[in-house]
Amino acid sequence: MMVPAVLLLLGALTAVAAPRLLGRADWTDREPVLALWAWQCMVASVLLCCALSMTLSAAAAWQGLRGHVFGTAPRAVVEAYAFGTTGPWAATTAVALACGGLWSAAMLVREVVRARARRRLRRVELLVRAPRLPGEEPGGERLVVLESERPDAWWLRGAPPRLVVTTAALRRLKGRQLDAVLAHEQGHAQARHDWLLHCSAALADGFPRVPVFAAFRDEMHRLVELSADDMASRRFGRLTTALALVELNEDRGVFGPCPTPQAHVPQRVHRLLTPPDRLTAARRLRLTAAASLVPVIPVLVALVPGLRALG
Repeated sequence: MMVPAVLLLLGALTAVAAPRLLGRADWTDREPVLALWAWQCMVASVLLCCALSMTLSAAAAWQGLRGHVFGTAPRAVVEAYAFGTTGPWAATTAVALACGGLWSAAMLVREVVRARARRRLRRVELLVRAPRLPGEEPGGERLVVLESERPDAWWLRGAPPRLVVTTAALRRLKGRQLDAVLAHEQGHAQARHDWLLHCSAALADGFPRVPVFAAFRDEMHRLVELSADDMASRRFGRLTTALALVELNEDRGVFGPCPTPQAHVPQRVHRLLTPPDRLTAARRLRLTAAASLVPVIPVLVALVPGLRALG
């Protein structure tokens, strides 16, 4: 039975080719939402290859599990997979891939627990620095203003969510720039970008030697910011959003010659001031369809013997 091996080979090829193909694409910065979807489809395809290979390998190694997987399948379909010709590698492959799946789940749980701990600590600090006023509803959504010399604004998830802005940001942001910053943060919350960051970080930390997962994490951090920039600029204009980014970050050295952790900010400002032309609707539709079909390929590969037997 060669299907599990073919699936593993397909997953490896996708893991190698995906970062190169998407890294060379000229449309990712122009359509960050579409690029986010394409990256998710590529990674989902790799994970599906591993999951399907594990399932078929386990079915080949253990008769009892095979009955659960192919319990309602015709006898011809089961025979088409030629489980009797498998060697001792089937059990080893199934166990190795199962361990990889459990490790991925553990890394995701760890990432979520750490994020919640950080958020809980920030909420405690926020309550100390900005205590609830008498008569204020404890469950109501509110904008919190913090006394600080550093211009900053962020969205703090939780129950209830909080929009936090510092007094320095209020002094520096003029006109509708503050509205653009808040719209940017709300865009992150509405699109649930935090879950994309959690999943990408869990995969990259759990499998640091797999290039597609490291590239996935890096691109998620970049593309979610571009996506949120576009959400804000559609409501308040590209110039207003770009000026707000400059006001919030010019004292952090991000516009100087030395690289900083926020080195992507100048590129974001340049993109807002010189917006690239969007793709046509037809091309966006084609790219969306092509990306959506990528995770379908492993499923078709896994079903080929059964479909041949039925056909």
